Order: sequence, then structure tokens, then C-alpha cells
Amino acid sequence: MLVGKRMSHPVITVYPETTLEEALTLMHEEKIRRLPVINQRGELVGIISERVILRALPSDATTLSVWESRDMVRKMTVSQYMVSDVITIAEDTPLEEAARIMTDNQISALPVMRGGKLVGMITEKDLFKIFLELLGARDPGVRFTALVTKGPGRLLNITKAIFDLGGDILAMGAFEGETSEDGEITIKVAGVKMQDLVEALTPLVEEVVDVRVSTPA
Repeated sequence: MLVGKRMSHPVITVYPETTLEEALTLMHEEKIRRLPVINQRGELVGIISERVILRALPSDATTLSVWESRDMVRKMTVSQYMVSDVITIAEDTPLEEAARIMTDNQISALPVMRGGKLVGMITEKDLFKIFLELLGARDPGVRFTALVTKGPGRLLNITKAIFDLGGDILAMGAFEGETSEDGEITIKVAGVKMQDLVEALTPLVEEVVDVRVSTPA
């Protein structure tokens, strides 16, 4: 799946001359935590986050008078506090690559570009929703997790065993194992009894890690 299919759009933006107070109000109204900053030509020039704004605004403990504080707030603009060196991605970027870039750079969102134009945002929240889908978190079924040795045909054998039981695979995820030679898989299956699934799959895996009936509310 590519970023363009799951990004948030249209994008809510602000200009460099927007005040911090205006930007913060917009974030609260739209229930978002960051805003891309564009110039009058629509070009991306920065990004501003709620955390940065809250740090910049005078606190109740400031020694400034009320009038001095208000005057300062009116003069504080996005351009003074935005991050100008913005990491971006293209809309045809795979979702796992977007997640890697966020993790490696310790950022929670990426502007999505198309030919130099801002067309969307992909955030940690978007990726979290996809994670729920990948593991079938909203679907009832038997959740089976096991350690398997890496190698050709291993997953084929497991999926065939489920097919022979008449089970319906709702979701499947593969994760790092304890060594480079193995991995952990989680499968959500509907249409089978838990005990039948365990008996069919146990001979095909190195270790059964967890089995449970999942019935999301």
C-alpha cells in the first residue's frame, strides 16, 4: 500500500506571517497537532507543531505584565518558530518506508508531495490505524502467534493447513524473531475452533507463543 492511499487530505496550512495564537487556535479547532507552512505561491516552506507553540507562548509564571504578554503574543509569528528543513515524501512512497523515515528521524508526521506541490500529510495516527487493520484488530476470530524458522514454503504450509480446516484468514503479520534465522507470525482466523487450529499448526511451527479467541467490542 502506498502513502497516497492513506494520507490525510486536503491539507490545512498556515502562512509564515500567521501568529502563533492563530495557529494554535486552528489546531484546536481542527483537532490536529501540526501545520504545514506555505508561502503565497503555495510552496512548502516549513512546519509548526503544537508543542513548539506551547513552549514559545508566555506562561502564567512569566514576569511580564498582562498587557506586555498580550502584545508579545500578537507579534509572535509562525515564521519565527517553524522548522524550515522539512523532510517530505512522495505520494507513491510505500507505507512501510514512510514509517521507517518517521522512526529514523524521530518525527510524527510527513508532508506528502506531488511534483513539488503539497497534497497531503501522513501521520503516526494514520499508520496506527493501518496497523490495526493488518492484524485484524476489529474482527472476531482466533488469534494465533508462533515462532517459525525462516525458509521457503513455511508460510505456504501454514496457510494450507488453515485452508484444510475451512478457516478464513482475516489478517497476517510477520515480525522479527529472537534470531536472524527465525521470525514471529501472528494470524487471525475465522471459522475454526481454537483447539483445532492449535492442533493443526503446532507441528508446523517452532513454538506456539500465544493463542486466544479475540472478540473486539
